[in-house]
Amino acid sequence: MMKKKSISASKASLVFFLCQMISALDVPLDLLQPPTITQQSPKDYIVDPRENIVIQCEAKGKPPPSFSWTRNGTHFDIDKDAQVTMKPNSGTLVINIMNGGKAEAYEGVYQCTARNERGAAISNNIVIRPSRSPLWTKERLEPNHVREGDSLVLHCRPPVGLPPPIIFWMDNAFQRLPQSERVSQGLNGDLYFSNVQPEDTREDYICYARFNHTQTIQQKQPISVKVFSMDSLNDTIAANLSDTDIYGAKPVTERQPVLLTPTGSTSTKVELRGNVLLLECIAAGLPTPVIRWIKEGGELPANRTFFENFKKTLKIIDVSEADSGNYKCIARNILGSAHHVISVTVKAAPYWITAPRNLVLSPGEDGTLICRANGNPKPDISWLANGVPIAIAPEDPSRKVDGDTIIFSHVQERSSAVYQCNASNEYGYLLANAFVNVLAEPPRILTTANKLYQVIADSPALLDCAYFGSPKPEIEWFKGVKGSILRGNEYIFHDNGTLEIPVAQKDSTGTYTCVARNELGKIQNEVHLEVKDPTMIIKQPEYKVIQRYGQVSFECIIKHDSTLLPTVIWLKDNDALPDDERFLVGKDNLTIMNVTDKDDGTYTCIVNTTLDSVSASAVLTVVARPNPPFDLELTGQLERSVELSWIPGDENNSPITNFVIEYEDGLHEPGVWHYQTEVPGTQTTVQLKLSPYVNYSFRVIAVNEIGRSQPSEPSEQYLTKSANPDENPSNVQGIGSEPDNLVITWESLKGFQSNGPGLQYKVSWRQKDVDDEWTSVIVANVSKYIVSGTPTFVPYEIKVQALNDLGYAPEPSEVIGHSGEDLPMVAPGNVQVHVINSTLAKVHWDPVPLKTVRGHLQGYKVYYWKVQSLSRRSRRHVEKKILTFKGNKTFGMLPGLEPYSSYKLNVRVVNGKGEGPASPDKVFKTPEGVPSSPSFLKITNPTLDSLTLEWGSPTHPNGVLISYILKFQPINNTHELGPLVEIRIPANESSLILKNLNYSTRYKFYFNAQTSVGSGSQITEEAVTIMDEAMASRQVDIATQGWFIGLMCAVALLILILLIVCFIRRNKGGKYPVKEKEDAHADPEIQPMKEDDGTFGEYSDAEDHKPLKKGSRTPSDRTVKKEDSDDSLVDYGEGVNGQFNEDGSFIGQYSGKKEKEPAEGNESSEAPSPVNAMNSFV
Repeated sequence: MMKKKSISASKASLVFFLCQMISALDVPLDLLQPPTITQQSPKDYIVDPRENIVIQCEAKGKPPPSFSWTRNGTHFDIDKDAQVTMKPNSGTLVINIMNGGKAEAYEGVYQCTARNERGAAISNNIVIRPSRSPLWTKERLEPNHVREGDSLVLHCRPPVGLPPPIIFWMDNAFQRLPQSERVSQGLNGDLYFSNVQPEDTREDYICYARFNHTQTIQQKQPISVKVFSMDSLNDTIAANLSDTDIYGAKPVTERQPVLLTPTGSTSTKVELRGNVLLLECIAAGLPTPVIRWIKEGGELPANRTFFENFKKTLKIIDVSEADSGNYKCIARNILGSAHHVISVTVKAAPYWITAPRNLVLSPGEDGTLICRANGNPKPDISWLANGVPIAIAPEDPSRKVDGDTIIFSHVQERSSAVYQCNASNEYGYLLANAFVNVLAEPPRILTTANKLYQVIADSPALLDCAYFGSPKPEIEWFKGVKGSILRGNEYIFHDNGTLEIPVAQKDSTGTYTCVARNELGKIQNEVHLEVKDPTMIIKQPEYKVIQRYGQVSFECIIKHDSTLLPTVIWLKDNDALPDDERFLVGKDNLTIMNVTDKDDGTYTCIVNTTLDSVSASAVLTVVARPNPPFDLELTGQLERSVELSWIPGDENNSPITNFVIEYEDGLHEPGVWHYQTEVPGTQTTVQLKLSPYVNYSFRVIAVNEIGRSQPSEPSEQYLTKSANPDENPSNVQGIGSEPDNLVITWESLKGFQSNGPGLQYKVSWRQKDVDDEWTSVIVANVSKYIVSGTPTFVPYEIKVQALNDLGYAPEPSEVIGHSGEDLPMVAPGNVQVHVINSTLAKVHWDPVPLKTVRGHLQGYKVYYWKVQSLSRRSRRHVEKKILTFKGNKTFGMLPGLEPYSSYKLNVRVVNGKGEGPASPDKVFKTPEGVPSSPSFLKITNPTLDSLTLEWGSPTHPNGVLISYILKFQPINNTHELGPLVEIRIPANESSLILKNLNYSTRYKFYFNAQTSVGSGSQITEEAVTIMDEAMASRQVDIATQGWFIGLMCAVALLILILLIVCFIRRNKGGKYPVKEKEDAHADPEIQPMKEDDGTFGEYSDAEDHKPLKKGSRTPSDRTVKKEDSDDSLVDYGEGVNGQFNEDGSFIGQYSGKKEKEPAEGNESSEAPSPVNAMNSFV
């Protein structure tokens, strides 16, 4: 929920402007003018008799007026009364009461007259009355004895005071007596009981009267009320009658409503226009009646109608003649209704339609004074001139009276006077002074020169030009220094000279000139207008729901005119924020730490500038788990049920969704609470089913979206009577633990299920399908009984019945159990094996007779193991495998067999006791399969045109090897693969020398074995032929020299220094052209040789990034990912750092060792090898 409001200065300006209009014809005080009453005491003036009486009368005029008073219609000579003084330069009277005067002596009607040479103004008739607060008269109050359910009225009858006192009822402890729909105070101060209850009995019903004027409280004597209940009446009657007498008071009877006030069926009420109308209906009845109000033939006025005193009082504010009519109150309960009609008439004291206003005329001008008033009845209008009825006032030829209007024609200076209009009827009067002042004056502008006005854009701008002159000047407005006269719909010109711009815009800013002229002269004045941007809240606080002890923040981000200084304040519920350090006010937010329940409410951000004010509000709702329910009560106790009721605790702003009811069995499980049931959150009573012989206590837990409340306090205990058990044990089973017994088990009844003391069980059994009698035994409160000497695995009928000291539970149902099992007697027969392929076989067997199982058939187990491999005659450790087939299954599949092998198996039947004897071993063989990959592949002895290959036979030949297949192809400098060559090798070979190869060429090899079934998986390797033998020999010799090693270290150090310098220069923003300097200073002898020279050149960096061609899958960093297909290159084990052994054989990465490709690498994956280095330095 969010509210936003904006209050601009325009509204305040408009109010000020209206006030100016009223006083627009005020005559400057330096000019002659008749008196004007500016301040006077109220018409009905109630004074405190202990303080001095001050009767105000202030007036202005030129020359300053003199003052006189009348009292009760005659002249009041204040000089003759030492207690009365008049303030200097004022007409205000001060009557000294505190120095011996008595207020009662000065009661009366006072009127003030202010007079100068131009006329006389008079005040209202001021009625002076001292306030009174008399004591209660002494009276003897009899105690009120009343029967429960009857109605009662306690009369207050306060003393008559001035003004009337405020009435309220309290007790001896000065605590207000609680009121409700049943008990309430009437408008006359009496205390009404619609029906009395025993709790109304007390001896201190005290009525108090508070007199506000004198700040005193008077107390009536305490009233005693004694309520007799029906039970106490019956006891009293019984004590005074014999056993043979018939007695008994009637129970409390329900009664239909009867109105206690007002009496009768109709009444009347007169109220004056503008006052508050109060209508009251209070009814007796049981149950307590509910009051409803209607207006016959119409609707109750919206926005002005209120209900008070539990709807017993109808309140209508600011009544008018339209509110006259018949108002009906209806009192209703379940037995009927009563009603009363109040006929309301709204009268009206006189009120102004047009009050006379001062006239300023120049000699020879005409004018009128108008005095129009209304009322009910219509008021009479009368005129006075200078306080004298106009009929007996001095004649004035320029004046003519026409009812409520005086017409002036060709006035002269002697026509100046003060006229009084009096409008009166039986309910009051109105008196207004209005002068006629005849002057000849040139124009004056009363507004300050060069006054600056500031307004907010899109709001009205009101530029004042207060003026005076006689004759009345004409007013014109101009904008700018040489601007033209302002006209048009975009401006409003008021009679008091004010210029209104209804919707001021930025371009309205500027200087405005007001010109006033009449026949006696002309004058002008400049004012300035500035239009500002409005203040706005661009990010308003938002509705928040927060859990207790959390943290919440409200935003209030504003935008404002740069020339205005805003101030931001925060309110809570339209009041200042609490003085609490948990409230943190930031520049554009309010944060509340550790929120508590009292922080719940509406938070308002108010932004004020000197010209406008905006605000935005948001509601904070603090939620929490509900408070625990309370006042648990058990009613309607029966043997098997009880009604539980409770009062919900505070829901803490999150509605209660449900209530959980738990119980404790204080007899069997004290301190342990169990779930009983749950009900919706709108329900506060529940009928609970109970079990016998349980000492119940209940508690209730409230649940809302936030969580569960704390449990309520436990209810009173309720012990139910004992009874036969209602149910028998559950989960009854009969399973033998030995071949010659039967173990009968069950789940014992819980404590509250026993229904009484002495819980036992009657255990019965007999062999099924045998004409035997039941064998029974009664056991204590246990959960097992063992029957011995039974045949092996025989079905039994079993039942277990609960009983206690009061009797047996209902007849239990029977269950089937079996005596103990023994191992199966025979093995499955006719075991057959069908080999499906080299790794899978299917086994069949015949089921064993069920009688020989001697237990519950659980299934069959197949034991199988590999005897030997047919391709290798060596034996190894026998590892038996077991497959279990559940139920009465007679076949199964044997997966995961090894090809070309000999296996044995047997089958056994399984019951709950164990396995039976094994069937005779059955032998079967698996056929050949494809072999695994060769165990290794090594490439040695590289020469100019040959390589030697060595390999190991497959770890799992899976049959008889018939040959090996070798495929190889060259790889050029761009990593493109050449033509593929295939060679078949006899199975008995383990090495091969490949000749006629290209020198200095890389080759990739693919190698796999074959059986008669097919080819197995392949292994791949790569190798390089050398350049020439002499160079290789020199390279080996050089590589072993100390000077070569030192030179290589120096080169490495130089490279490191260059890298550091490059790094430093790069960080400084410079560049270091390493490539260009190397080209400029390079030794021709260490440049790589080109292919067209017939020499072997290095792999260049540029070539490393070229894509593969002709199907090559080798990535640009010259590594092969392991997850690629078998045709891909293998990973390089350690870059290209190949080395030579002492015998000249090539070793290194081409050994089949594989590593994962690094996630990030250099531009070239090859580090400079000794081979390449030697090629460069030879």
